[in-house]
Amino acid sequence: MRRLLRLVALTLAVGITGLVVVIFVLAPGPRPPLAPAGDVGALLAEIDWQPNPPIDDPVERGRQVFIAGGCAACHTAENGEALAGGRPLETPFGTFYGPNITPDAEHGIGGWTEAEFDRALREGIAPDGSLYYPAFPFTSYTGMTDTDVADLWAYLQTVPPSAEPNLEHDLALPYRWRFPIQAWRWLYFEPGGPEISGEQPEAWLRGAYLVEVLGHCGQCHTDRTLLGGLDHDSAFSGTSSGPDGRPVPDITPAGLDGWSLSDITFFLNIGMLPDGNFVGGDMAEVVSENTSQLTTSDRQAMAVYLTMLPTINGQ
Repeated sequence: MRRLLRLVALTLAVGITGLVVVIFVLAPGPRPPLAPAGDVGALLAEIDWQPNPPIDDPVERGRQVFIAGGCAACHTAENGEALAGGRPLETPFGTFYGPNITPDAEHGIGGWTEAEFDRALREGIAPDGSLYYPAFPFTSYTGMTDTDVADLWAYLQTVPPSAEPNLEHDLALPYRWRFPIQAWRWLYFEPGGPEISGEQPEAWLRGAYLVEVLGHCGQCHTDRTLLGGLDHDSAFSGTSSGPDGRPVPDITPAGLDGWSLSDITFFLNIGMLPDGNFVGGDMAEVVSENTSQLTTSDRQAMAVYLTMLPTINGQ
């Protein structure tokens, strides 16, 4: 019996030591502060950029946040009720299903408090204390402002409730176990999101917020490590294995070579490429459901930010 206990203790010690080694070896370090890779002032001289006019109604402000955040895409199944969950996301780790986020008290978020919603959105922690899988982009939403979180909560209280039950994720071992998520968070989760370097023009700051935080564009357009964390050394330079295993293009200046600021803005509005073709696949849905419904000012701000990204040779 003592020999068995010693073996168990040794196995645990080796496992814990191995985990610590993995954390220190694989830890990517904090992401460098964000800064434009060029003269934003010269770029802004090409357009007459103006900030969005203020909106007094928090529900309408929340609707705008909802659109920019792309919430419907992951939380509405094909031919399903709006925001009732059930849409699959296939990954190398298994299939995740977006949950019901309607105000239904049993199956949705109707029994949550606003503070619990905030914690889920910006910290990736469920009301019962369990950790969300990073298939939910809380690592991007962690940079949301207090006002935007409150406004999004106000808007979601107005959508029709649905009693559609949530689907269990279909994951292989060991990914169906949630306790390793804490180690993953130590490696890849930066509460509050990346810092901004110095004083920057308002248009660039708005674009950074839309691209990095609300739009969480990097979640699809950035390659991932073996453990599923974003490889920030190749931020926005595309990946050969994006959502559902499909390639996603480079959207740094290297990948958008030849695109003007107006080309990017126009693309975000109607999905047309500079050669006259139209985008397809998941990005067509992003354009129709999200970027086309933003204000012209916001689309311009996103174009400014993308144009000022560091050039990386993507895939």
